Amino acid sequence: MARSYRPADLHAAGAACPLALAAQGFFWTGGELVEHETAGPVMRGQQYVEYWIPRDLKHAVPIVMIHGGGGQGTDFLGTADGREGWVHWFVRRGWAVYVVDRPQHGRSPFHPAVQGEMGGVPPTAFLERMFTRPADFPDNYPQAALHDQWPGSGRIDDPAFLRFLAGTGPTLADPARSQRDAQRAGAELLDLIGPAVLLTHSAGGPPGWLIADARPELVRALVAVEPLGPPFTALSGPLPFGIANAPLTYDPPLAEGQALEWQERPAPRDGLVACKVQKEPARRLPNLARVPMVVVTAEASWMAADNHGMVDFLVQAGCDVGHLRLEDQGVHGNGHAMQLESNSDDVAAAIEGWLRARGL
Repeated sequence: MARSYRPADLHAAGAACPLALAAQGFFWTGGELVEHETAGPVMRGQQYVEYWIPRDLKHAVPIVMIHGGGGQGTDFLGTADGREGWVHWFVRRGWAVYVVDRPQHGRSPFHPAVQGEMGGVPPTAFLERMFTRPADFPDNYPQAALHDQWPGSGRIDDPAFLRFLAGTGPTLADPARSQRDAQRAGAELLDLIGPAVLLTHSAGGPPGWLIADARPELVRALVAVEPLGPPFTALSGPLPFGIANAPLTYDPPLAEGQALEWQERPAPRDGLVACKVQKEPARRLPNLARVPMVVVTAEASWMAADNHGMVDFLVQAGCDVGHLRLEDQGVHGNGHAMQLESNSDDVAAAIEGWLRARGL
């Protein structure tokens, strides 16, 4: 049966366990005025930020949720089958949450004449193959056979799939510019709200690294849920700064136009793939080294085979980083869009467990 959005039905469903907030609203960060040839001064690079502050605030440090790829902040506001999302889950447990629409995504305006050229339209079949029903493709990655947490058939006529598809949108054609915009908007957000935990997903990973690089003193921890990778060569294309398209602070620093050198590291065990790390002696990431980090990997995602490469790269660069494989926490069957899936609450609980273990 389809979920009802009538107010009386929603009230009845939530009356037994109401969501108690002290404050909820929005603001903007990152916008810069630029001159347009006919419109005069216009704004570009602005980021929509929505805040949810629980009445029973139990944690001094909030969580900033940064979505991935062609998604938007709604990726954390509800699951594919219409249940409460990670925002609600963490707020109900006393965390203040700030959820963003990165520049050029969701409610953050995107006019190509102002923001920059749009990238191409990804084929819808890619979402089925890599996100919602990877097990149905015999030639898919090996871990795809374990995927069973999508709340529906995963096909284009699946209501949960259509809900997922409705939230997808364009990205900038220039990934480095997109990441620099997200870095500027994220750094300004931290300047406004103070120290926070960053929780990133997928293509929100590089903005997370870049924000922490710009404001390491304001990032208490960084939870990277299947961040864009593996290093140097991601599914979306080359990562010239190892884990990002935009520049990061390395020690020794890279000269203008200088590229990181890499070497291949063999797969650590069966079922995983060889990944690239820096050629020794490796440059350090001194700002990121100040931030406790964890990479979260789902059992049945295409990144299950290569997320270890991200951990290896960060450890080699001097970072304090752990690897949280969900199957090791008893959480099974998830794909890349784990926050939208049937057991999304279990994934959130595993993440909170890591935060609590770090004293947060």
